[in-house]
Amino acid sequence: MDDATRLATDLAGVKLRNPVLLAAGTAGYVDEMAGAMDLAGVGAVVTKSITAKPREGNNTWRIIESRTGMLNAIGLANMGIDAFVRDQAPRIAGAPTTVIGSIAGFSIDDYTAVAAAMNGIDAMPAVELNVSCPNVHGGTEFGVDGAALRDLVGAVRAVLTRKRLFVKLSPIVVGAPGATIADIARAAIEGRGVPCGPGSRPGADGLCLANTIPAMAVDVHSRTPRLANVTGGLSGPAVHPAAVKLVHEVYRKVAKGANVPIIGIGGVMRWEDAAEFILVGASAVEMGTALFVDPRLPGKVARGLGAWVQRQGASSIGELVGAVKL
Repeated sequence: MDDATRLATDLAGVKLRNPVLLAAGTAGYVDEMAGAMDLAGVGAVVTKSITAKPREGNNTWRIIESRTGMLNAIGLANMGIDAFVRDQAPRIAGAPTTVIGSIAGFSIDDYTAVAAAMNGIDAMPAVELNVSCPNVHGGTEFGVDGAALRDLVGAVRAVLTRKRLFVKLSPIVVGAPGATIADIARAAIEGRGVPCGPGSRPGADGLCLANTIPAMAVDVHSRTPRLANVTGGLSGPAVHPAAVKLVHEVYRKVAKGANVPIIGIGGVMRWEDAAEFILVGASAVEMGTALFVDPRLPGKVARGLGAWVQRQGASSIGELVGAVKL
């Protein structure tokens, strides 16, 4: 048995060659990373988050290093949905891997406009709904409010009839009854019960856990914030243990019973990091900060996972999803 068989992954009907994805905002629109890595060695590329209108994003500095990761405050810089459909969508069918769209916005109308346009891109099998961007004003509103999230997912489902819908959640929730990470995940899955495509759900087909953690850095010499936006999102190894805990909790309390796959996101730099996510309930992982360190790392992680599955005596990586011994 080879790695192609061991690592084949099914995300709510979206077939991937392996469970390693390139995270939104870190790999361009479609295949820009092809010059630095073998895209055929990863399961999918998630596009830069697309908004209804073009956005220049925040001023520099908008990416800085931290000792245990990276802070970014890009501000959702992108070409907007009209230019994406015109200039980028025709290239998706020729990409050497699966391409998943990413949608961001500031209102339900923003999200549905982009979703309706992406619904018509035949070569794109799924979209990721970014409801939790922490480096733009109001960017976490939908990701921490269960009622608002149900409304948003329901509205998107009404126009996204031909794609699988993955919802990317915020790691920051109130923690009070009705507003825990499990509650927010349940709201995403339930949506508002609107009709959708054959074999799909009224809400999310999958969950992505989790986005970056709101953070800040200060230059102690000038006494000024190091990011022009003042605050941004922390990613990388520093957030990995927290993301593992979130995946574990959502898998046990919500996703396992609902048969909804989870994509684990946060600090995957080595195959062991990805394996941790798999064991606590993720069916796939996304890598982002790692690409800034070495764009060859996703391929190495995929190969490491293949060898791990073999050592575990499993015939496929799916057998190890949620297999942590408690």
